[in-house]
Amino acid sequence: MDKPSLDGLEAKWNHHWASQGTYRFDRSQPRERVYSIDTPPPTASGSLHAGQVFSYTHTDLIARYKRMRGYAVFYPMGWDDNGLPTERRVQNHYGVTPAEVGRTRFVELCHELIAQDEAAFEALWRRLGLSVDWDHLYTTVGPVSTRVSQLAFLRNLARGEAYQAEAPTLWDVTFQTAVAQAELEDRERPGAYHRIRFGDLEIDTTRPELLPACVALVGHPDDPRYRDVYGTTATVPLYGHEVPVLGHHLADPGKGTGLAMVCTFGDVTDVIWWRELNLPIRAIMGRDGRFLPGTPHEGLTAKQARRRIVEELGIEEPRPITHQVKFYEKGELPLEIVTSRQWYLRNGGRDPELRATLKARGRELGWAPEFMRHRYENWVDGLNGDWLISRQRWFGVPFPVWYPLDADGEPIHDRPILPEESRLPIDPNLDVPEGFTEEQRGVPYGFAADPDVMDTWATSGLTPQIVCGWERDPDLFARTFPMDLNTHAHEIIRTWLFGRVLRAHFEHGTLPWRGSMISGWVVDPDRRKMSKSAGNATTPIGVLERYGTDAVRWRAAGARPGMDTPFDESQMKVGRRLATKILNAGRFILSFEDGGGRPSRALDLALLAALRQVVERATDAFESFDYTTALEVSERFFWSFCDDYLELVKERAYAGDSSAVSTLRTALSVVLRLLAPVLPYVTEEVWSWWREGSIHLAGWPSADELPDGGDAELLAAAGTALSAVRGEKSARKLSLRSELDRFELYGSAAELARFAQVGDDLRAAGRIGELVLTPAR
Repeated sequence: MDKPSLDGLEAKWNHHWASQGTYRFDRSQPRERVYSIDTPPPTASGSLHAGQVFSYTHTDLIARYKRMRGYAVFYPMGWDDNGLPTERRVQNHYGVTPAEVGRTRFVELCHELIAQDEAAFEALWRRLGLSVDWDHLYTTVGPVSTRVSQLAFLRNLARGEAYQAEAPTLWDVTFQTAVAQAELEDRERPGAYHRIRFGDLEIDTTRPELLPACVALVGHPDDPRYRDVYGTTATVPLYGHEVPVLGHHLADPGKGTGLAMVCTFGDVTDVIWWRELNLPIRAIMGRDGRFLPGTPHEGLTAKQARRRIVEELGIEEPRPITHQVKFYEKGELPLEIVTSRQWYLRNGGRDPELRATLKARGRELGWAPEFMRHRYENWVDGLNGDWLISRQRWFGVPFPVWYPLDADGEPIHDRPILPEESRLPIDPNLDVPEGFTEEQRGVPYGFAADPDVMDTWATSGLTPQIVCGWERDPDLFARTFPMDLNTHAHEIIRTWLFGRVLRAHFEHGTLPWRGSMISGWVVDPDRRKMSKSAGNATTPIGVLERYGTDAVRWRAAGARPGMDTPFDESQMKVGRRLATKILNAGRFILSFEDGGGRPSRALDLALLAALRQVVERATDAFESFDYTTALEVSERFFWSFCDDYLELVKERAYAGDSSAVSTLRTALSVVLRLLAPVLPYVTEEVWSWWREGSIHLAGWPSADELPDGGDAELLAAAGTALSAVRGEKSARKLSLRSELDRFELYGSAAELARFAQVGDDLRAAGRIGELVLTPAR
């Protein structure tokens, strides 16, 4: 056999696995023999980073383990290709906007570019060795996903779970779209408190530009400074309208003067006060971030209006502060709150009973690690409104809704026209509702399409239904749903995990899966999350090329569920060294012909007894999603096996001792299978040298396949003795191949008895003339 090499293994085995259908889902298996996995469809715009490589590797470790346990693993993959990230990439790549080329052409360009991105993503995932069934590939804007999303929405609407409302909406003025609570990000920004007098009353505000939108002053009901003025009115300076002075428990007596100006709308608290105190709306801010026509300071931006109002009020010394300001997670300007018509999905934010039910769902779910359940509960407890699921974008799943138009050509929103389920999927911008013709689109007494698309989370929140064939393939759905495992990193518990729990609860009255395995973040040396937006992400291609896939997967497996891990490229060298050692050890062991014997010598039985313990510990660890411990115990045994046992029995193996050769081959078979989920390429390569079929379809090792009765302590004693011999030679500056005329071992009676059992092997491995066993003093 030529000297084995790691080079080229990925291409060789990827081609083999694809041609043989090694990871193809066997849908003939009954539900109890199916293991069904829901993994996040990555955003197909741009490139992947090392953090994603780690997280998806974690999922694959479990998939490979379950497949070796005899399950038919249902492990699909998808691409999340709709929404803002794709639109931004298309605009940057082609240098065009939807306004310039029209909606239809812009959507075509989106499809063209994501096809290229998705091909690159698939190539990377294949190189990473993800054992997904590529026959079940989906996209979140594909016809299947569109039909599922529209069907679920229509049923939500019919049951009253979805509704449309004109209400205060978080709005990103750059991207001209509504934003949901789950997409918010607090960023620290400089600001200033401006003191404004309302007659005898004073307030401090960081947003004096909203003074024309003031509708009330609010203080805490128990604040003695204002108790006597609650129920009176105050005059808004510059603009002259009267506003009530009211008490509300959310007012903070220790903030500013303790009295707050309620504007429509400056922040989420303003919305709460407006709703709970039944206040009017004085809308001044438009969707473009400028003051509306007919309002004071018409056409000015917030910053321009602030300067003018501060000047008109004569405020000379605002007090500088730094404070948290809400942004859209992908945005660059602070969010505004504008009144707009949007679609919502009830989520417990305003319904205590539904909130309690969704928290109970979280307690039904198995969590790995368990403490991640608290993040889910904290999110549910913190919801302050229903889920805003509509977006003012072009590339996404359209709402399957039209509206009749009145005599003025204005839509009648309270009489939506809905399609029959059998017509789905539809695009209301291209398709025509029953009873109308295309010529009636956009004209008085005709119809108009709903202009919005669904939030990408509203689509990817249905991945269990999409991949399992809901309302499309009843047989597949029965075999795969509810799914067994949900996997992703912890930052999308609030979005992806919660959204799928909500949708499955509404549609099926159950959880979408039985368990969730949550990854931590991969962080840079400063402990910051690695991400494209942070600019500190390492692209994985270079790392995979330098160290090989098995080395990268080995490092990923060292990151325990839920725990953040630093990215240190130098550690990949250790993984590559392990893969190389597996090749060389396999080649050495298989150079000895199998004589058909059975392990019989004490040291051989001791090794297999220790290996039984490793199998049991690794199996227990994998069953609890602790792949890191499974790797640690298996790898520790492998290095001890190579460093000590191989050296101890080498002479016997060369002499054709059937016990030694049988033990070596048995141990190799078991260790390869223990390491196969982590290092799929090198283990498949060595397995192929002497076994038929793929190691990844071979059975996971069982303690029962190893002989019982050996003394595992004997193996440890032999290793200790061999280390003593090596230490003696090192102290005497002798090579390890040098001979020792005499060597004396000290120990207790029990230790000496064990040393005596391995005396022949120890003399041969240590090149010792006389081995003397002496009781310790």
